[in-house]
Amino acid sequence: MGSYRIEIKSSAAKELEKLPRKMIPRVVTTINELAENPRPHGVKKLAGFEHTYRIRVGDYRVLYNIFEKKLIIEIIRIRHRKDVYK
Repeated sequence: MGSYRIEIKSSAAKELEKLPRKMIPRVVTTINELAENPRPHGVKKLAGFEHTYRIRVGDYRVLYNIFEKKLIIEIIRIRHRKDVYK
């Protein structure tokens, strides 16, 4: 299995910029690791969505789609756990 390409939606990039400064490197590292392992330990598939998964980074959640055929991971949302599903 090859490496996936990471694409971050502009809305998710804006959410990333708004995170507490100490969280940003942790979230970026986690996102980069998804390129090699799109379903790491602790990942959850979201019910009702075909390609959407969620990974925890501290109190934050990263929601992303996995497109197997194109080897693309699309980061769609990065938010605090209390706000991520709103």
